[in-house]
Amino acid sequence: MTLDPRSSRPTLAQVARAAGVSPGSASMALNDRPGVSRGTRLRVLEAARHLGYRRRGRGSGLIGVLPTDLGNPYHTDVIAGIEGQADALGLGVVIAHGRRDPEHLEAQLQRLLDLGVDGIVAVTTWLRPSALERAVQVVPVTVIGRMQDAVPGTDAVRTHDEAGAALAVRHLVELGHRRLAHVTLSSRPGPAGRRTGFLAETERRGLRGTATVIGPDRAEDGITTLLRSVRRGDADAPTAVFTANDMAAVSVLHRAADLGVEVPGRLSVVGYDGSAVALTVRPHLTSVHQPRGEMGRLAARMLRERFEGRSHDTSSVVDPVLHVRASTGPVHA
Repeated sequence: MTLDPRSSRPTLAQVARAAGVSPGSASMALNDRPGVSRGTRLRVLEAARHLGYRRRGRGSGLIGVLPTDLGNPYHTDVIAGIEGQADALGLGVVIAHGRRDPEHLEAQLQRLLDLGVDGIVAVTTWLRPSALERAVQVVPVTVIGRMQDAVPGTDAVRTHDEAGAALAVRHLVELGHRRLAHVTLSSRPGPAGRRTGFLAETERRGLRGTATVIGPDRAEDGITTLLRSVRRGDADAPTAVFTANDMAAVSVLHRAADLGVEVPGRLSVVGYDGSAVALTVRPHLTSVHQPRGEMGRLAARMLRERFEGRSHDTSSVVDPVLHVRASTGPVHA
């Protein structure tokens, strides 16, 4: 799908360029908000009149939020953080569900623009750079997650994935584990960073020969093969698994229960996200916690900074924390 940032109609970015100001300042001037001088406001209004620009919405301070998948607790936790900060800033929130479909995500992005939102938080890395580039010509955009490459004009919030993976490996090694496996279901930048962190930390600890990676291809088959090896008591079977997200860890727990592999007695399991699902399974899941609410709050504040005139791009990398629970224990003797 081709994202149309207003076809032949003049855009906010064009008004801003004509007036010699940032899109955020132009939005504030057109919506009669405080924070811009009278001279700037008059220049923006004159530029808008000359170009024939018409506001698409009421300019009432709405943020559009675009998550990949509302069924994933990670996304809903991030959105809660966005909503909390937006409310504190006097802003409203409109949510458009991406349904794990890149084409639908771009269609939803266009719908948010058509609604006239003042800014967008994309809780997804599935949007093409070209779609983001066109969107920032209309409104400020903040991306939560790890993009392959930075997109000029966007702000970004993400977790330090390599450091999070290292936390998981260190925890397992301290429990005596030496044969570790990493399960990943995706090759996207975030999971790829966790894979890199896992391999780097196992290498640093002299475990290169006993560390394995399962996935993203045929990951489900790989999990089954790993668990059968553990059940048989194979000498080279992993004693601990670190997964790239909590949902994958839950899948490992369920399959382990089906095959009679005791967790953590025979196999320790660590997830990544620290989402609410970690406390809905037995045993409760040890997980690398992404501060999802804080990430959402940071993203909302970044949009507000854009509204107030910041023109340079900014990014924030948040440190994760390991939450130790009952799914990990000492290596099986």
